[in-house]
Amino acid sequence: MSVETIDTLVVGAGQAGVAMSEHLTKQAVPHLVLERARIAERWRSARWDSLVANGPAWHDRFPGLDFTAFDEDAFVPKDQVADYFAAYARAFGAPIRCGVEVTKVRRLDGRPGFRVETSHGTIEANSVVAATGAFQKPVIPPIVPAGAGPDQIHSNAYRNPSALPPGAVLVVGAGSSGVQIADELLRAGRRVTLSVGPHDRPPRAYRGRDFVWWLGVLGKWDIQARAPGTEHVTIAVSGAHGGETIDFRRLAHRGMTLVGRTLDYRDGVLSFAPDLAATLVRGDAYYLALLDEADAYAARNGLDLPQEPEARVFPPDPACVTDPIERLDLAQAGISAIVWATGYTSDFRWLEVGACDAQGRPDHQRGVSREPGIYFLGLPWLSGRASSFIWGVWHDARYLADHIATRRSYLDHHVARCRTASAVSPAA
Repeated sequence: MSVETIDTLVVGAGQAGVAMSEHLTKQAVPHLVLERARIAERWRSARWDSLVANGPAWHDRFPGLDFTAFDEDAFVPKDQVADYFAAYARAFGAPIRCGVEVTKVRRLDGRPGFRVETSHGTIEANSVVAATGAFQKPVIPPIVPAGAGPDQIHSNAYRNPSALPPGAVLVVGAGSSGVQIADELLRAGRRVTLSVGPHDRPPRAYRGRDFVWWLGVLGKWDIQARAPGTEHVTIAVSGAHGGETIDFRRLAHRGMTLVGRTLDYRDGVLSFAPDLAATLVRGDAYYLALLDEADAYAARNGLDLPQEPEARVFPPDPACVTDPIERLDLAQAGISAIVWATGYTSDFRWLEVGACDAQGRPDHQRGVSREPGIYFLGLPWLSGRASSFIWGVWHDARYLADHIATRRSYLDHHVARCRTASAVSPAA
């Protein structure tokens, strides 16, 4: 059986893979993108029905194409985001092959490059870019045993309120996914309990500018590493309903029950950490610090932006904060479903080349693996804070494409020197 060859193979055709293909095309690097489903499939089928982008249309896009059907301040629905990436790929003729799954990548013996096993045969490549991102395996903590009572699903399997069984719902996790799902369920008339853990809580907008703009002018998108111990803190921000600042106290005053971190389950009873009030205060501190920086920047630069003193006014602590619930009998509370918005873990077991550490996490510097020729793209904090956003992954891809093109030039030089040497006849 013949083996297909290509200089660079990109695994995954989400936003990372499409961006990678664009920059490799600009660098004239022969490449192929393999996608096991459709372009941007996770936007279509691994998100809930009402999801919109977390950033406005002017910001959450690639530089080469606008969201022409939406106002620049709109938050684009998920299916239209997926359509955008498909259109972007078509615009420059991205060599994407859908319906092909990569199952194994190994080094070639005695020569540079890698042997890539796929569901449609074998491909050999000098470089391989893992553009599958970090959100691969949903994580459900082993707290409530399966079959213990309520239905349990991860947030990636949640679609809409009507898809859950009748009754109250517990949502665990207060990042963007958890708080948006909990809010949607509350608006649908469900009784909702939300388990709140550590989080950063930025304003959706302040003084007439979206928070993504403030992060830009304040230089926060350029931060290259989180402070120790905060690498996995979630961000409570949403573009739902035209974009609103998330305020957990307001959710509680609308009828949502807040509890602390979910700790343990025994005999039908869940226990929660007594940390809810302190967690909210820490989220407030992040929020207020960003407002302070924004005010200082506006004053220093003479920006004529409207004052917004009401942004610093918080509603009073609701009863579930002043008298926290630390134990909850799920049956008595009528909870029929638990939605675990508890994040994901990566799964690079198919990458059998020593590019990950002992815990299976990518070992890289700005996406360049310790294994020459292997690259990672689409990971949070790959190069900095912006890496998790659509435009940020585009810039990360440009850096990796430059690296691949440079490495390719060295390999080409080696091949040319070898050919020259073989063409020279030995002296008679």
